[in-house]
Amino acid sequence: MNDAAKAMLNRYRCSSVNEYKNALKEIVQEIALLGLWRSKFFEKAAFYGGSALRILYGLDRFSEDLDFSLLGPDKGFSLSDYCRAMEEELKGFGFSAAVERKEKREKTNIESAFIKAGTLKNMIVVDIPESARKKIDRGKTMKIKVEIDKDPPGGFYTEAKYLLQPIPFSVNTCTLPCLLAGKMHAILCRPWSGRVKGRDWYDLVWYAGKDIPVDLRHLENRMRQTENLKDGEALTEKTLKQKLREKINSVDFNSAKNDVEALVKDPLSLKLWSEEFFMAVCERVRASASPGSVGNR
Repeated sequence: MNDAAKAMLNRYRCSSVNEYKNALKEIVQEIALLGLWRSKFFEKAAFYGGSALRILYGLDRFSEDLDFSLLGPDKGFSLSDYCRAMEEELKGFGFSAAVERKEKREKTNIESAFIKAGTLKNMIVVDIPESARKKIDRGKTMKIKVEIDKDPPGGFYTEAKYLLQPIPFSVNTCTLPCLLAGKMHAILCRPWSGRVKGRDWYDLVWYAGKDIPVDLRHLENRMRQTENLKDGEALTEKTLKQKLREKINSVDFNSAKNDVEALVKDPLSLKLWSEEFFMAVCERVRASASPGSVGNR
């Protein structure tokens, strides 16, 4: 058992094995972030995606991956040294984990790695109750995907956010309007391959409830980079809402609920999910092209 890791578990009020597994994964994510901070990774990159929203901004659902963007294009960037930094940090807190860079057959702008750790063995590190540990398969492995975009679209802004456990450290992250732009791009442009990402729709509801505007310029840059805007087509708040309505019409929201249900504490928060509900959420979406604190270009 590690006292610092155990103290991190005390923030959670877990009442099921699934909640303990989610808490353990998030603790591992935060210690990995600490390793990245020590290695000066955030001088070159920013944290974004659902895990950034959860860990730094208080999103009330768990997230599975760690997503990052370089501050500017650098196709020669490699995750290799930072994999070692994350692995060493985790081992320093008593976790048995390996961080391995994924070799890809085809060259892409996204570089990936995986944090792999035995679930049961690492539950002991944070002193998860034996009653929960007994329900875990001994061979169960926790995997956390780490991805970084080496050729990011321009026009996003970042800010420093602070975590206090296991020690105080800072994380460079995208501002909320830019995070929403990334999420809106995922909703509108992600190739579904037959699977609806309910977590994207859950996050959209969270943003709308917080009245956070989408950074329209950054969203437009993202959509142009992935060729999801036609030549000469302008992205306005009106056209954004129209595209969102078209997407809502095509989504199976029962499948969307199934995707996200294990990541939320209260499944009743999904009860209203329907085409009608998300059309109402769409009306709450608003756009802003105003800058955040620091530009990436």
